[in-house]
Amino acid sequence: MKEIERRRTFAIVSHPDAGKTTLTEKFLLFGGQIQVAGAVKSNKIRKTATSDWMDIEKQRGISVTTSVMEFDYKDYKINILDTPGHQDFAEDTFRTLTAVDSVIIVIDSVKGVELQTRRLMEVCRMRKTPVIVFINKLDREGNDPFYLLDELEEELQIRVRPLSWPIEKGVRFKGVYNIFEQKLDLFTPDKQKVTEKVEVDVNSPDLEARVGEREAKKLRSDLELIDGVYEPFDRRQYLDGNLAPVFFGSALNNFGVQELLNCFVKIAPSPRPTQAMERMVEPDDPGFTGFIFKITANIDPNHRSSVAFCKVCSGRFLRNESYYHVRLDRNFRFSSPIQFMAQRKSTIEEAWPGDIVGLPNTGNFKIGDTLTQGEKLHFKGLPSFSPEMFKYIENADPMRAKQLAKGIDQLMGEGVAQMFVNQFNGRKLIGTVGQLQFEVIQYRLEHEYNALCCWEPASFYKACWIESNDNAELEMFKKRKYQFMAADIEGRDVFLADSEYVLQMAQIDFKNIKFHFTSEF
Repeated sequence: MKEIERRRTFAIVSHPDAGKTTLTEKFLLFGGQIQVAGAVKSNKIRKTATSDWMDIEKQRGISVTTSVMEFDYKDYKINILDTPGHQDFAEDTFRTLTAVDSVIIVIDSVKGVELQTRRLMEVCRMRKTPVIVFINKLDREGNDPFYLLDELEEELQIRVRPLSWPIEKGVRFKGVYNIFEQKLDLFTPDKQKVTEKVEVDVNSPDLEARVGEREAKKLRSDLELIDGVYEPFDRRQYLDGNLAPVFFGSALNNFGVQELLNCFVKIAPSPRPTQAMERMVEPDDPGFTGFIFKITANIDPNHRSSVAFCKVCSGRFLRNESYYHVRLDRNFRFSSPIQFMAQRKSTIEEAWPGDIVGLPNTGNFKIGDTLTQGEKLHFKGLPSFSPEMFKYIENADPMRAKQLAKGIDQLMGEGVAQMFVNQFNGRKLIGTVGQLQFEVIQYRLEHEYNALCCWEPASFYKACWIESNDNAELEMFKKRKYQFMAADIEGRDVFLADSEYVLQMAQIDFKNIKFHFTSEF
């Protein structure tokens, strides 16, 4: 129980460019994992961010895949997942949210709440995941703090309660008053070091001496207004997903980050129960259970290895123990399970609920697989979504057909995109949720597998999985739509509708066929 209680597993999510990766970087700085914080938009002098370790991430200054990092802070063990913000990689982020116990949402104080943030919040609401909001970039001329709080309540449909409050913003930014600890943090812009904290009573004249008369007066009236408008912070409400504490700061300048971290480890939940199809799995159940929520190929370019990320749900995971793989119905022994610091890895002897363990994958794992000590369990909620963009993939170098086949196989196993084989012409069709995915696939095939590919346009509207209890009707449908039928990598039937109208007519004409828009059915 002691090990479970000290675990904190959470994801950092936001719209692109709000500052997730920068915030992650500063957490690592406080956790003593790195000595100098890296920058996302890197030039030759600075080091790049720890969690953006892929070449394409360093070049573009965006996160393409979820990075897993763990460190100790005070008495707590923190597992942090830095997710991609770009909507083209939303599927990776949605799957990551199934493996965490709480979430920190980063909001840009200049732009406010953006579309991608709303979508992510919907997923958190659906799963009742507790949320903390960090309003970033206060060293820029942004929106009024009260305006931002109203926007959060309206757009994200959640009650908020500020636990820190900014004194001015932009060039006049003086610092933050920490309501949770009742301390004043004075701002000095520095990207590598931490600012000083001062214990000041809000009503003492000392406040004027530190921030100026006008600012002190405004801070007092703001704090009065906050106490009048927002109900006091209630941890129970936060844990139930009904109330979001709000912090202000500037991640780039290291400001307000430690306050967020200190409060987070105190109030955030330790590992929570996980729902399986058969039963609810409690973290303190004696038997080990875990599920695979992500697969990444080529974390180490020298070994071309693929790693499956396993979230431990209950019991204790031990190295060299034998565990039951439910889908394959056989036992596996893992001699080198690993823990992560983005790309750096180290072998571990044991892991507890809440931890993320890396297991070497030689093609045995797929996203959603369950490992147990013999019990047949199935964890749910790790779907693949119906793709909306399609291109045929062709080999651009006939001498490298083997490398291309292996590359496609591993990248599809990661869940980066989905591959269908068109039954009419036998061509391979790649489906994604965003245009950027095609560029990432092409780049990674060339640089990680030494294989060249080229894309050819395919005009389909949507892919949907079909099933039916009426075999005769299913066969008739397949014959009639022969040109638009494909199989996914599991060999399941997929209908490639070429327009919304065609899809609607098919649903009307064939009453006994079910059309699914996620792969989980």
